[in-house]
Amino acid sequence: MRTQLGECAVWDAHVHFFSRRFFDSLAAQAGKTSEAVAASLGWDLPPEDPLELASRWAAELDKHGVDRAALIASMPGDEGSVTAAAAARPERFLAYAMVNPLADKPPVLAGLHALCFFPAMHRYFMHDARVEPLLAQAAAQGALVFVHCGELTLGVRKKLGLPSPFDMRYSNPIDLHAVALRHPNLNFVVPHFGAGYFREALMLADLCPNVYLDTSSSNSWMRFEGLDLKTVFRRALDVLGPTRLLFGTDSSFFPRGWHRAILEHHTEALAHLGVNLADARLLFGKNLQQLTTSQQRR
Repeated sequence: MRTQLGECAVWDAHVHFFSRRFFDSLAAQAGKTSEAVAASLGWDLPPEDPLELASRWAAELDKHGVDRAALIASMPGDEGSVTAAAAARPERFLAYAMVNPLADKPPVLAGLHALCFFPAMHRYFMHDARVEPLLAQAAAQGALVFVHCGELTLGVRKKLGLPSPFDMRYSNPIDLHAVALRHPNLNFVVPHFGAGYFREALMLADLCPNVYLDTSSSNSWMRFEGLDLKTVFRRALDVLGPTRLLFGTDSSFFPRGWHRAILEHHTEALAHLGVNLADARLLFGKNLQQLTTSQQRR
């Protein structure tokens, strides 16, 4: 893809795969049909077959010149949707899935490139003993460990009048410190620069070389600290360097599709900082490519 910084291969590290099963779950909670939920949100209702949704995402990536995307199954138990997509189009997709270590039924982890933990959503600490078996399985199959920290808001639930009983006591990146040290062969990804815990995310990454930050979303948390994206990138590059930052958009639904404005905001900020093309190529694609290639070699 041609960017403001030059020609870069783009691997998006953060795309939510809102499957039909995801919509059906929201509909059941809201006491509506899936069609009514989609209509109230102004979103397209995805097809029942996740491979059809994967085809739409592949066409969307083609349209924007994106090489590959990590698809996140955004509810526990929906890992089959993304593993099916990645199996059908391995050259285009990585399979990430939300897991809940407190659930009675264990997730099916085969075929996943990353396990996604949302501690504030499901109310547990990452150092909880019940997390450990999932980390062991991630290590065994060489999967990444994605841990959402900081502010967690789901606009879709608010629009549908559904409660979001999250607990931020569980969302501090510092909670990962001992865990990352205990698992030096696991690679951890904290999205959205820590989503409001930027200082803590930088401290964690400084102490743990196996911690990466993803840059996704509008990063609206910056208003809490009076920061702008240029300052966030400058500080992150000072601490982590260009090799441990992963570009992401937080794209999620149609008809919006792939959120190109995020890429444009990123390239503008990086150009302002004078980031060279070689480092930009690491951030926009090569870092994630290298992480997942090392998985495949295991």
